[in-house]
Amino acid sequence: MFDNMLTTDQKGAIAELKIAARAAEFGVGVWSAYTVERYDLIFDLRPQLLRVQRKWASRYDEIMIVRCYRNRRSRDGLLTRLYTADEIDAFAAYCADVDECYFLPIERFPGRRNIQLRLGPTKNNQAHGINWAKDYEFAATLGRRGAVAQLGERRAGSA
Repeated sequence: MFDNMLTTDQKGAIAELKIAARAAEFGVGVWSAYTVERYDLIFDLRPQLLRVQRKWASRYDEIMIVRCYRNRRSRDGLLTRLYTADEIDAFAAYCADVDECYFLPIERFPGRRNIQLRLGPTKNNQAHGINWAKDYEFAATLGRRGAVAQLGERRAGSA
């Protein structure tokens, strides 16, 4: 859509606003980090709090790519750093092309540089091992029985 017309800072700001608004629609309390942290937002799921790193998802045909790393320039060149479960609990991604937000628990995607979410069927009808975008939409994950509830159960130690 307008992916190429915006700077990375503009994309980040739009993603953060869309993610916060959409989470609030599902009754999630949203807080912004005011200090320099590896996460951008805190989702208050009452009683647990989740550290969330917001991302802009880019669409390529029927695939969305969520980049799970951060780049910064140093005197030695470009440094790429992945996120870990010690720093964040999840990624929240916004894709402008489909105007949708996605919740991606880091424990489901450990050590990943990119997460690919599929919007439509594969050309060879493969279904095994596919991360379907609809399964990670906020509507599917921020509900009481969604992935966020399951994440909270695991963090609390229940089965």
